[in-house]
Amino acid sequence: MRRREFNTLIGGAILLPRIAHAQQALPVIGMLDSGSAEPRRNQLDGFYRGLKEAGFIPGQNVNILRRGADNHYDRLPALAAELVQERVTVIATVGGPVAALAAKAATATIPIVFTAVSDPVKSGLVASLNRPGGNLTGNAGLTIELDAKRLEIVSELAPNATVVGALVNANRPGVELQEQDLRAAAKTAGRELALLRVADSSALDAAFATLAERKVRAMVVGADAFFSNNRQQIIVLAARHAMAVVYHWREFPAEGGLISYGPNLSEAYVQSGLYVGRILKGEKPADLPIVQPTKFELVINLKTVRAIGLTVPPTLIARADEVIE
Repeated sequence: MRRREFNTLIGGAILLPRIAHAQQALPVIGMLDSGSAEPRRNQLDGFYRGLKEAGFIPGQNVNILRRGADNHYDRLPALAAELVQERVTVIATVGGPVAALAAKAATATIPIVFTAVSDPVKSGLVASLNRPGGNLTGNAGLTIELDAKRLEIVSELAPNATVVGALVNANRPGVELQEQDLRAAAKTAGRELALLRVADSSALDAAFATLAERKVRAMVVGADAFFSNNRQQIIVLAARHAMAVVYHWREFPAEGGLISYGPNLSEAYVQSGLYVGRILKGEKPADLPIVQPTKFELVINLKTVRAIGLTVPPTLIARADEVIE
């Protein structure tokens, strides 16, 4: 018997083969991830919390079928088409607008719920925030919109630095707009911006080396799922070059990064799980408004501060929502 003819349990998510799909009675959530198909524990837990709040528990009254592109965005259309062919009940997308856009292109009928997408209207996913229309809904991440604020924080960390660095994902849809915002913020702060595009994880080492050669000691990692998926590599490189780096999700300082500023990603996944559950109960995506974050967290890892020999202004520490010792 072929491997695909077995049910595989990964992190509580049951991967169902096509041959068995028609025979089982439970609804199926297809999860499409621009990163790895392997569950990211903190995010998956949030998604499960939302599902449970709506009355659904994976393996009991709903099943989950996962597909991941491993940061190879060109694979997303085929993976989305595969979920459609599996006749999943609803698709939940993970990892930015690229996954959501691939799902939208694959089906106009299966409901789609996206998570933490920056400006879903500009991305072309929905008609409006209050009345999404079509078969998509979800929550906005306000991710790249805060890159300028993160650059302000970099300026506080390194007040004497004339050049600050920034990394962006070369494959991100609309990366040009993200770059424009970063350049405008740098100009406002009176800093020169050393901005580099990174296309894959193999280019991260070279990017950090280039910034180090330019004597860059403080930088912003642009908000993007690609960088989140490679955060351990980035955290190690930042420590190796003793760079003060500001990130977008608290997962970075929680795992050894310096500082993050942004909405709570776990809560975004809770909201996605809740919306998926409501759709499974019969509500339509077009009637579920896009949820926007209302709270933004500043998280500082003091152990990392000491490790790179940085002096953080007391005013910045006083503003922190969480200080990791």
